[in-house]
Amino acid sequence: MTLVNWSPFREFENLFGRYNAFPAGRALNGDNESEREVASWRPAANISETEQEYLIKAELPAVPKEDVEVSVHDGVITLKGERRYANTDEQETRHRIESFYGSFARSFSLPADVNESAIFAESKDGVLNIHLPKTEVTKPTAIDIKVS
Repeated sequence: MTLVNWSPFREFENLFGRYNAFPAGRALNGDNESEREVASWRPAANISETEQEYLIKAELPAVPKEDVEVSVHDGVITLKGERRYANTDEQETRHRIESFYGSFARSFSLPADVNESAIFAESKDGVLNIHLPKTEVTKPTAIDIKVS
């Protein structure tokens, strides 16, 4: 049995995430360029852990790896990018577009035992795998101080 730390903020994030699936409560029809720009999306991310590393798997279908940026700053890893709308055929009539397009960003706080200098990412089949190798956490030591 795996124990998961309870976080009240995660509960709110899940709740609000369900209702923010469509910006302004509507699906995009794709006919209006400004409506496509309004849409922001958030790729799904799964986080797992082994003895050697943490792994973030972000689902990025139709996003070339050149359009994805992964950075680490002050103990936070940020995944940014853009999924561009491909307008390939002017003769084609679009009746419905349910895919999300535009810029996205996800940030995650890193645990203390992550070796930030050894983080690497790989992209395959629309999934970005970010490997966060673990390192030994230096435990604080007690120091006796003599009072004179």
